[in-house]
Amino acid sequence: MKPNIGITDKNLKAICILLNNCLADSHILYFKLRKYHWNLKGDNFMELHKVFENQYVQVQEAIDEIAERVSQLGGIAIGTSSEFADLSSLKENPGKNPTDNMEMVKELLQDHEIIIQSLRKDVDEVGETLKDQGTADFLTGLMEDHEKMAWILRRYFK
Repeated sequence: MKPNIGITDKNLKAICILLNNCLADSHILYFKLRKYHWNLKGDNFMELHKVFENQYVQVQEAIDEIAERVSQLGGIAIGTSSEFADLSSLKENPGKNPTDNMEMVKELLQDHEIIIQSLRKDVDEVGETLKDQGTADFLTGLMEDHEKMAWILRRYFK
């Protein structure tokens, strides 16, 4: 049964597309956080190991919430690695791993910032154009979480 929540079918479909793009970005970031968590070496190993773990746990929780929001709005959440790769605005580097821990931090920081910029645009579109204040609020919360994670990574640079 379709949701009858005061949002047009056309807008619900657009919101679900937007949320699936967010889901794709979140998965790619999650994969990178795990990869870098596993492959850290040298200076700041244990500290960054814990920071990356904390962040991938947060992103993993967000992934579930995003997918459930898609479902709540009557959509189908994407769920394959090829869909994540196709829809994500983040770039992966298969077979390559930064050899310097700070390069990992820099790349993850950039990814968080790409997501933040996308979420900032999406909050306005969902709230103003698509008339879904609930999803706008949800996306604002995600954006704030990414802002905090980015801030933590940014603090490693002078």
